[in-house]
Amino acid sequence: MQSKRIKRRLDGVLLLDKPLGISSNQALQQAKRLFQAAKAGHTGSLDPLATGLLPLCFGEATKFSHFLLDADKSYLARIKLGVTTTTGDAEGEILNALPVSVSREQVEFAIARFIGEISQVPPMYSALKHQGKPLYAYARDGVEINREARNVIIHAITLKRFEQDELEIAVRCSKGTYIRTLAEDIGSALGCGGHLIGLRRFSTGHFTLDDGLTLEQLEALPMEERDKKLLGADALISNLPEVLLDEESTYYLQQGQRIWKPGLIPKGQFRMYGPGQLFLGIGEQMQDGKIAPKRLVQTN
Repeated sequence: MQSKRIKRRLDGVLLLDKPLGISSNQALQQAKRLFQAAKAGHTGSLDPLATGLLPLCFGEATKFSHFLLDADKSYLARIKLGVTTTTGDAEGEILNALPVSVSREQVEFAIARFIGEISQVPPMYSALKHQGKPLYAYARDGVEINREARNVIIHAITLKRFEQDELEIAVRCSKGTYIRTLAEDIGSALGCGGHLIGLRRFSTGHFTLDDGLTLEQLEALPMEERDKKLLGADALISNLPEVLLDEESTYYLQQGQRIWKPGLIPKGQFRMYGPGQLFLGIGEQMQDGKIAPKRLVQTN
């Protein structure tokens, strides 16, 4: 009888370069197994068709994953013109096929129309839920659910390559943007339709793919070296101001009490650290000037 794998208490952030052909959850489970981690979560999914940056949170870092869910993202997307599919990407069945006769100038004009705040209808093949059930489950059953359009922001689109019926664009956008829907809308604007055939995410918030690691690279490392690749849980909130506390203030804060920090000027939320640069979590300055604990981490 095989012995049960011992799971470790592990805190930190892994910048994973997700491979093609597996879901974000499958990538998460493989990374979790490699680290033998007791608790893990991702910060916004990538479709199996997509590759690239997928920040994973382990242990106490999961408490701050929502900061990345709300962050801007950047992608490199490949779009096939002239063909529309049931899913908006290459995994779907072909719905319609039309000849493509557009110039580079027409493509550049079309994509420029999508820069700024735009309205998108979420695709049926998405993880958004309706009455507790993901939309893709309804779609697989042939059921169409009415979806309300949502406003998203496209900060920039750059045409990187255009050849006959295929184009490649770099996109920087807000949370909630569906690149599949953008691909379909660009094809529609060009009068020939289109669908997404490739997607790679290069950044999420302040994290970039330059620091990403593949599952193969991680697997080749001994456990001690893998652990060194993890960023601290506070890496997720490095944009927040930092407040250093003495031993007494640290004690009372960890008891859930408000504390006073003389001379504190910034308002709002802070990253808080105790003696020895021990990360404590997030605090928020209240109207009376005291700091209240908002989300604390468990410290050893």
